[in-house]
Amino acid sequence: MNEQPELSIVLPAHNEADTLPNLLNELRARYSQAEIIVVDDGSTDGTGELARTAGADHVVTHPYPIGNGAAIKDGARAAHGAIIVFMDADGQHRPEEIEKLLEAMGDDYVMAVGTRSKRSHASPGRRLANVIYNKLASWVTGHHIADLTSGFRAVQSKRFKEILFLLPNGFSYPTTSTMAFFRAGFPVRFVPVEVASRGGASSHIRPLRDGARFLLIILKVATLYSPLKVFTPASGIFFCFGLGYYLFTFFTRHQFTNMSALLFIISGLVFLLGLIAEQIANLLYANTGHE
Repeated sequence: MNEQPELSIVLPAHNEADTLPNLLNELRARYSQAEIIVVDDGSTDGTGELARTAGADHVVTHPYPIGNGAAIKDGARAAHGAIIVFMDADGQHRPEEIEKLLEAMGDDYVMAVGTRSKRSHASPGRRLANVIYNKLASWVTGHHIADLTSGFRAVQSKRFKEILFLLPNGFSYPTTSTMAFFRAGFPVRFVPVEVASRGGASSHIRPLRDGARFLLIILKVATLYSPLKVFTPASGIFFCFGLGYYLFTFFTRHQFTNMSALLFIISGLVFLLGLIAEQIANLLYANTGHE
């Protein structure tokens, strides 16, 4: 493209040859001026070649599967648009819903996230897991998060590229980017969208295996962006155990034991670690948002 595009659309794809051509045709028909980037994450079904022939402006190829997050990062690095829309290549995210995200961003929001309805989740287990993730993330950030794991979103390119170094290579880029933007003080909006059933390759996320991984990711994100939200309750738990044990030994044996002292010391150390972690987290965003 000779002119700088206003909109870039990034599609991470792994073995999506069945759905990608139709999706690209529809995107090109609706957004003829947009820059369309496909990141082929080590596909074995010719996804990359199909993307080139179907009208993608740029195809980034990984020699082997690195991960959805890595594909997102490479797509963002290759994008030239002021706004980047990220959407799956499996047919779940509808091109006609992009306009909702762009309108929702307006001039005030840095990112708009497509919020899926309850019936959009594949199973009751995944639906319950997402409710838990959303509640935990809302507690950590102090903001209501309607859909933490949705990969359908529009974002200001400049701001998103500032947090690329924080994003993991796996499937948790939506989690990390959402919480990172809240931590950096950027306004984020959640927009209800309709999501179609999956096409193409089967889902690469396994609820049991990846559920524990997502919870661990949330804890990692919490300790990175709002450490005191984790360390303060942990410190309080150790303090309560120490106090409880001290009262027990005082009334039964009239002693202050080494175990009570150890629990009080651990409580203090955990809280001090939280303070240090909070200062480190603040340093991560010292230059975020500066022109």
